[in-house]
Amino acid sequence: VQLQASGGGLVQAGGSLRLSCAASGRTVRSNTIAWFRQAPGKERGFVSAIRSDGSTSYLASVKGRFSISRDNAKNTVSLQMNSLNPEDTAVYYCAAGIGRLITSELSRAGAYDGWGQGTRVTVSS
Repeated sequence: VQLQASGGGLVQAGGSLRLSCAASGRTVRSNTIAWFRQAPGKERGFVSAIRSDGSTSYLASVKGRFSISRDNAKNTVSLQMNSLNPEDTAVYYCAAGIGRLITSELSRAGAYDGWGQGTRVTVSS
């Protein structure tokens, strides 16, 4: 699988960005696609995921602000990010896992076998 993340940029606190992950070699509707992020000096951490059955999962701190969705026709997964704050500043990566990952695996980076190159999000205060 190949993943191409895009949509990052610089935004002021309270603003919005929409990230997109374009997949090839695997269909997003049949697999689990997730977003992780890595802030400077920190480990890569889970943000959100959408499974093959359409169920979604979010990091507690982004729930209600971020929304993950997919476009099966375009084979893409998007992450709409609203009410951004400086703590959201990071490089965001999309990742693909085979099939429907179980709940306990969603936030584990090792459960995903395909990764995009990352897109940088910077939120200024």
